[in-house]
Amino acid sequence: MGLKTAARGFWPVDILILSYFLGVSLLILLYWSRIPGAAWLIALHITGVLLVVVAERAMTSRFRAVASFFRHWYPWLGVGIAYKEMGILIAAIRRSDADAALARLDIALWGVHPTVWLERVQTTALTEFLQITYSLFIPALLLVAVVLWWQRRGGEFRYYVFLITLGFLVSFLGYFLVPARGPRFLVDHLQTRPLEGWWAFPVLREAMDWLEGIHYDCFPSGHTAVTVLAWWSSRRLSQGLFWTYSAYTICMVFSTVYLRYHYAIDTVAGAAVAVALLVATPYLYAPRQPHGEG
Repeated sequence: MGLKTAARGFWPVDILILSYFLGVSLLILLYWSRIPGAAWLIALHITGVLLVVVAERAMTSRFRAVASFFRHWYPWLGVGIAYKEMGILIAAIRRSDADAALARLDIALWGVHPTVWLERVQTTALTEFLQITYSLFIPALLLVAVVLWWQRRGGEFRYYVFLITLGFLVSFLGYFLVPARGPRFLVDHLQTRPLEGWWAFPVLREAMDWLEGIHYDCFPSGHTAVTVLAWWSSRRLSQGLFWTYSAYTICMVFSTVYLRYHYAIDTVAGAAVAVALLVATPYLYAPRQPHGEG
C-alpha cells in the first residue's frame, strides 16, 4: 500500500540531501590527495544527484508510481551511504581524535568514568537486553515511517523522513568536527568486568562492528538524537505506540553508555541536538515545501 498523493517539485528532503552531496563533494575536492577513492566518492555523489533529479522529473510520467516510491524511501539508503562515507573522510582528513577530551568532560561532569561506574549494575540479562535494544535502532526508526506509509499520511511521512534525515546528517557533521571512537577503546583498560550476554549479545555486537567498520561516531550520540526524534514523532500515531517508544527511548539512551559505545556527554549532546531540531525543523521545512505538499 502506498500514498495516494505526493507533492511535485523538489521536496525538502531532496534539497537537504542534494545540499549535503554538494558540501561533501567540495570537501572531497579540497582534500583530494588525502582521501582514498576520492574519484569514486564524487562519482557516487553525481549518481545520487542524477537519481534524485530523474525521479523528480518522472513524477509526471507513466513511471510516476515507481518514482514516488523511490522518492519517499531513498533517504534511508542515502543516510546509510553518507554514514559509511563519513568514516572514510574522518580517517583521511581529521588526523586526531577527541576521545581524551570527552572522557575528561565525563569526569568533570559526573566525577567518574560512567562506563566503569555502571559495572555496579552490570548483569548478563541486562547486557543481553540492552544489546538487543541498541541493535533495534534502525527498525525502530523505520516502524514510524511504515505506519505513516500504511495509513497513507503522505505529508506527515515526508516531514518525518526529513526530520530523521536531518538528525542523521547533523550527527554526521558532529562526528566530523569532534571525531571520537568511544570509551570501549579509550578506557577499556579501566574496566574490571567484560560485557557478557547470552546468545544474542556476541552475535549482534560483532555484526554491528562489521557493519560500522572503523568509525569515529560518538559525538553527538546519533542513536540518542534520532531515537528521540522518532519517539516524539510516534505521539501522532497512537498513545500505545508513544508509550512503547517512551520506554524504548529510555532504554536506548541508557544502552549507549552501558554498552560502552558512548561517553555520557555524547548522550547529553544527542538529546540537545534532538530538542534543537524539534524546535527548528518546522521553520526549516515549511518554506521549502513545493506547491501541492500536504
